[in-house]
Order: sequence, then C-alpha cells, then structure tokens
Amino acid sequence: MSQLSVYNSLTRKKEVFTPLTPGHVGMYVCGPTVSGESHLGHARPYITFDVIFRYLTYLGYKVRYVRNITDAGHFEEEGREAEDKISKKAVVEKLEPMELVQKYTNRFHDAMKRFNNLEPSIEPTATGHIVEQIGMIEKIIRDGYAYVVNGSVYFDVEKYNSDFSAKGLPYGMLSGRVLEEQVDSTRDLDNQEEKRNKPDFALWKNAPPEHIMRWKSPWGDGFPGWHIECSAMSAKYLGDEFDIHGGGMDLMFPHHECEIAQSTVCNNKTPVRYWLHNNMITINGKKMGKSYNNTIKLSELFSGNNPILEQAYSPMTIRFFILQTHYSSTLDFGNEALKAAEKGFRRLWESYESLQKFQVDAFAFSEDQVDPELNSKVVRLLGGFDEFMNDDFNTAKVLANIFELVPVINSIRDKHIHPGALTKENMSLLQTQMKVYVEDILGLQSEQADNTKLEGVLQVLIELRKTAKSKKDFVTSDAIRKQLLVLGIALKDEKDGSISYTIN
Repeated sequence: MSQLSVYNSLTRKKEVFTPLTPGHVGMYVCGPTVSGESHLGHARPYITFDVIFRYLTYLGYKVRYVRNITDAGHFEEEGREAEDKISKKAVVEKLEPMELVQKYTNRFHDAMKRFNNLEPSIEPTATGHIVEQIGMIEKIIRDGYAYVVNGSVYFDVEKYNSDFSAKGLPYGMLSGRVLEEQVDSTRDLDNQEEKRNKPDFALWKNAPPEHIMRWKSPWGDGFPGWHIECSAMSAKYLGDEFDIHGGGMDLMFPHHECEIAQSTVCNNKTPVRYWLHNNMITINGKKMGKSYNNTIKLSELFSGNNPILEQAYSPMTIRFFILQTHYSSTLDFGNEALKAAEKGFRRLWESYESLQKFQVDAFAFSEDQVDPELNSKVVRLLGGFDEFMNDDFNTAKVLANIFELVPVINSIRDKHIHPGALTKENMSLLQTQMKVYVEDILGLQSEQADNTKLEGVLQVLIELRKTAKSKKDFVTSDAIRKQLLVLGIALKDEKDGSISYTIN
C-alpha cells in the first residue's frame, strides 16, 4: 500500500504525510460563523474534511478533529471594523445574541447530520475561550509584536516581518503575498487611522456603546479579533504545533496568514505542518455572494425553495456531487450538473444495495467458471481505492473506479455474468471493500427519494400558510398548522418571520 501524500498549501507541493506523533493526528478546521443560516459555501469544506477525517481513521490513526464555532461578535477584516454581525442580527430577529447563536448552531448541526458528517472530536466556541485569547494577546504585546490604541490591540505586521523574515517565516508565507502587495490591497476600514500600518490587524477591539457582545480585558471592554480565536483554540486542544489545518481557500488570506503570525510569535515556531485548502464553489459559473444575488441556504437546497434552483436536491446528492470533483478544484453548482449527480448517485446506490444482498456462501464456485480477466479487473479497480485516496484524498478517482464496478455488479445481479466468474475470495473482497468505501469513507448512505418530495410538499404548505397569515386568513393558517401537527409535524413561527419545523 502506498504512503499517504497531501498537497501542502504552505510548501505548494505534495508531501508524504508524517504526523508529529506516530499513530496520532491533530486536525483543526475553521468552523462556521453562526450569525445566520448555513449556506452552500458551508457544504464543501465540511464534507471534504469529514472524508479526510474518515480516511485517516481508516488508516489506523487516532484522530483528534477540532472544528470551532465562531459565536463572538468578532471583528471582520472584510467588513466594517466595529460591525458585530451576531448582535446586529439579534436585534433584527428580536432575540438575545446567544439565543440567536444557539438557533443557527442547531441548524448547522442539523445540516451536517443530513450530510452524514461525523461529529468532530471537539467543537469549541469562541465565546467559551475568551480567557485563552486574552492570554495569547498579552504575550504578543509583551514580546513587542502588538500595540494598544484607544482600548483596541493591533498586531504589528512590519515588526513581525522584520524579525521573522530572516528566519524564513515572513508574513505572507502561506498566500505568497509580499508586504507591499498587502499594503496596496488592504481596504480602508473604520478606525484605520488607529493602525501604525495598513496591513496590521486587530487582536482585540474596543467595544462601542451599541456593541452588545463584550468582555472585560486589560484594555477595557471589548471583543476578540476574528483571527485570534482559531490560534487560541487550536493551541489549547492540539498543542503549539499540530499536523493539519484545513479550511476553504478564501480563508488563506488574511485569516490563516494571521493565525501563522500570531502563533509563531507565541511559540517561536509555525503552528501547522500541513495546510489543506478546498477550492471555491461557483453557481452557474459565478462566484457565490450577496452582491451576486445567488446565495443558496442549505435548507433551500434541500427544499428547492430558491429561484436559482429548478428542484430540490437531497443531502446525499449534494455529498455525492461534491466528492465527484477533487477538493482542490473549482466546483460549479448548476441544475444540470446536480440532476446528473442525482441520477448517478441513484444508479450507484441501487447497484451497491444489490451487491450487499448477494449471499456469497450460497453461490456455486468452480474453477471452470472463473474468468481470470474479470477477476484481474475487479482486483485492480478495488486496489485503486487506497491508491487514489493516498494521492491527496482523490475521491473523484475512487468514484470513477466504483462506476467501473457498477456494470459488473449489475451483470451478476441480472445473471448476465455467472457469480462464479469471480472467485469466492474476490467476491467477498468486492462486498467488503465497497462497503468500507461507499459507507465508511465516502460517507454515502441510503435515502428515501420520497423524503425530498415530502420536504418540497411541506415547503409548499408552509408558503400557503404564510400567505394566509399575511391576508389575515387565520382559519386557513390554523387549519394547516393543526393538520400537520396531527401528522407529527410541528411548525414554529420564528421572530424573524420565517417558519421552522420539527418532525416527531
């Protein structure tokens, strides 16, 4: 069996994976900001790193997988410096900030379960680790790499660069950006005048009076910067240096770049050995974003209740679609491609279920019926599973091999090929390896096609009820709610005007 190699974004090349501690792997993946409902952009990284988690476990490693929840009203490099997304949304929805956080954390977890993602080993929250973040900031200040202005703390990028570039650890080492480029590309943000230099980033922000989420610190009431939370939590649960840090390519700069600088100052060494980044998704060839008016929430994806979508797509269709492309390649979500994935997954699953129903012990095997060429083909295709996954987790090639096995399985099922054409050993190998890969590693599972249709019907009823309420037709509105309740479906009117439901 070949050794596992991964593409390291830091060195820009494939490297043989060698963990710091033999037999153990520490992996940190940047989690969601729970200021709103999870969207399509959350599907790819968490499915990708779920498969990586599963495969590392399959290889025999004891994996500690840490994925955080960003629930603090943190400073966003991409937006207004003092903007608190969670507090702002809480006011709109008339909820307490942590009530809103819990609501969207629950919805995120629900979507992850529907994708059949395994739970991480540890899921720390930013608000639960304020003490660790403050401690880290204090050390950075003591070492001379941060400064305080009006109750806010900024990381001094130029000071860091002047000291660490000579050690081969410049700011920009991950993204490949030189400092001059960073100065030119840095946006003009609020309180920019507080910084000594444009590339400097916030470790702690002074909280204005209207900022609801705030904590006491040596510099006054405030809230942590976006980047410091991941450095603090990864160090706490994985140590000063760990094996894998994952996330979307959009986080490479500035988020991961800032993590490296902060952690390097605190520990005098880079925190991560292998940086893994999944590429971005597009929708019908365009980048997804509010400005493009093409954002799709995961609940809309599952229900089809979005003008971009021609129909509902099940969680397993989405998972299968994502795994058909290598994680480092761009992936375009379009209706035609998703419909093709839906058909492809259905074909795979029907064949897979047939295979698992084969009673191998009941088959009549004899040397006269064995087809050497067929046996060689099956063994080669099955052997390719590990080979491709060891080549930077290439799920696309694994699925290609699986689809070459599908007609073989179907021909045996339909008696076009005698089951004895395969040796008993290879028939058993086919069953076991397909089960290991389809279910345990790729994480695919059975789903009732009717579930998607049921959800679509349910969304229609919810929309009819909203229309009835808007017209003050409370008789119809209450009738829909009561009838669904009889069927075990409880509707809940949220404060933001949306309607959620639970099925008992």
